[in-house]
Amino acid sequence: MSTATAVHPLHEEIRELAKERNAVILAHNYQVADVQDVADYVGDSLGLAREAAATDADVIMFCGVHFMAETSSILSPEKTVLIPDLDAGCSLADSITADQLRAWKAEHPGAVVVSYVNTTAEVKAESDYCCTSGNAKAVIEAVPADKEILFLPDQFLGLWAERVTGRPLIRWLGECHVHAAMHPDDIDVARAAHPDAELLVHPECGCASKCMAFNDGKTHILSTEGMVHFARRSPAERFLVATENGILHRLHKDVPEKRFEAVSEKNICKYMKMITMEKLRDGLRDLKFEVRVPDEIADKARLSIERMVAIG
Repeated sequence: MSTATAVHPLHEEIRELAKERNAVILAHNYQVADVQDVADYVGDSLGLAREAAATDADVIMFCGVHFMAETSSILSPEKTVLIPDLDAGCSLADSITADQLRAWKAEHPGAVVVSYVNTTAEVKAESDYCCTSGNAKAVIEAVPADKEILFLPDQFLGLWAERVTGRPLIRWLGECHVHAAMHPDDIDVARAAHPDAELLVHPECGCASKCMAFNDGKTHILSTEGMVHFARRSPAERFLVATENGILHRLHKDVPEKRFEAVSEKNICKYMKMITMEKLRDGLRDLKFEVRVPDEIADKARLSIERMVAIG
């Protein structure tokens, strides 16, 4: 069960600055607890993209990593999109460049490119569809059955998508440094310690392929938003969570009557944790660290992102 936490000293100042700037604060599920608590909306990549596209605010303050702010800029080019720290990057997004994708496409003429949203704007511009872990299955099923699919950059999400859709995918061998480090041994230790708990596993995890083989009715491969929805509906009282540990705050807050424990305390993304309340305050106060995608790239990338949002 969760316990109440004190409000951060900068909470009210940030909310006042957001009001003055007509700014909406968007925060990913992996952000630190105080940033989640001060945000207008907390969610996964798909939910955040939808909020960015729908907002009537003048300023979007994106508390996440750089590719997420880029996506907001692409969907809302008339808005000022800020990020509290320009160095908040992503190891997965860095695992493929636009030049590498163009070379890969040349090896597979006619193939449909499905890019995980954890990619740069330049890579999205070379893609036919974007997807998130929450809608990867639906996106792949939207591709005509006679088309070859190049799936990038996360090899583990691609393997999961291949299993659940029955579609053969040509997968790029990229990975998230946090999720890839989650090994089957971590799962075994956690399950042995808490045999009564339901297991919630993100499909980016290196252990996901083993978890897919469990046939115990207590193992569930889910996006972060899917974890929240599942925990609300499930009659279970205790859950083990295999993803970046920032999601635990969201789970405790949204489903306070249940217990959530990390499979491993090491599951921390240093890039997500670069966003602090002080940096958020300074960014709103000074309107600094704008993220803007050049028009020629944004125009090409927008179609793949809009397809992702439309498929839902």
